[in-house]
Order: sequence, then structure tokens, then C-alpha cells
Amino acid sequence: MPNDAPPRWDRVMQQRLARGEAAALGELYDRFASLVHHLAHRVLEDEEAADRVTREVFGYIWENPDAYDPKQGSLRSWAAMLTHRQAVRRLRHSQAAAAEEGDVTTEDIEERIREASVAARADYIVTSMPAPLRAALELAYFDRRDYRQAAAALGVTEDEARRRLRLGLQLLSTAYVPSPCAVPPPGYGRAL
Repeated sequence: MPNDAPPRWDRVMQQRLARGEAAALGELYDRFASLVHHLAHRVLEDEEAADRVTREVFGYIWENPDAYDPKQGSLRSWAAMLTHRQAVRRLRHSQAAAAEEGDVTTEDIEERIREASVAARADYIVTSMPAPLRAALELAYFDRRDYRQAAAALGVTEDEARRRLRLGLQLLSTAYVPSPCAVPPPGYGRAL
């Protein structure tokens, strides 16, 4: 995972996109395409649908760079939010079509959307959190290190490692709280 982009980079990138610099879109794509595709795939569990959502998100960013507000968060977080909303919208549409054919029930649809939204939100939270918190969680989760080992690996005090792990886990725990992000705002489907 690349380090979080500094706010200055976000503003400069937005200005370049607003001027219509195709190179800026290429740079943005190189930096965030794997994140966007991963989040879309996490919700949709379909490679082709994730590819379509990835194209739609970058198309939307290219056509609407002024929709991004650097004061609201990083460009990375905005791209992830757009991806989540678009993927959930697409999932609702495909599941509704399956319900019309009698393949699934409305309850099945809502459960599938809820599960996909929680998983995508957890991914979004992890990818959007500050790099020091993410690094501590990755050491604890993937490398199975305790806070003492994480502190040594990160070059911080044990108290700081504990604080980072606790804060990272607290942020991650919010993925399981019902979120208004699961439902796109009115008119969102028309924008993408």
C-alpha cells in the first residue's frame, strides 16, 4: 500500500485534472486503480463488474474533478468512497434483477448488500487510516506480532505501539456499525 498522499498532492492533482491534463488522470490511475478495483471486487465478487466500476469511478473523477473537496479528506478516501457507493449501487441493481427472476428473495438481497458493505467499509477504513496505524495493524494481523514486537519493528515505544493498535482497532470496529454510506445519496447513480 502506498503511503497516504499529502494534502498538497491532492490539491495539485485536482487542479491538474480540472485543467484536463490526461497525464494527471494516468498518474491518479496508477496510484489508486488497485485500491478502487479491490474495493469494487470486494463488494461485487465479480471481476468484470469490478472492472466496470473502476472505469466508472475514474471516468467520474475525470469529468468532475471539482466534486472533490480537499477539506473533506484525501483524494484516496474520496476515490474509495466513490467506489463503495458505485459498487453497492451496481450490486443492488444486479440483485434486484435476480429477485425479479425469482432466484433470490428481498431478504437475501439486503443481507448480501449488508455483508458486502461491511466488508468494503472495513477495507476502506484500513486503506484510509494513517500509515502508522495501518502499519501497526498489518504487523499484528498479518505477521502475528504482539505490541512489543510491533514496537520494535516500527521503532516506537511499547506505549506508542499499543496506542496505534488500539486506535486502529477502534477505527476498524466502526465498519460493523450500520452506516449511511451503504446507500448512495439521491441522484448518485446519475452522476456516475
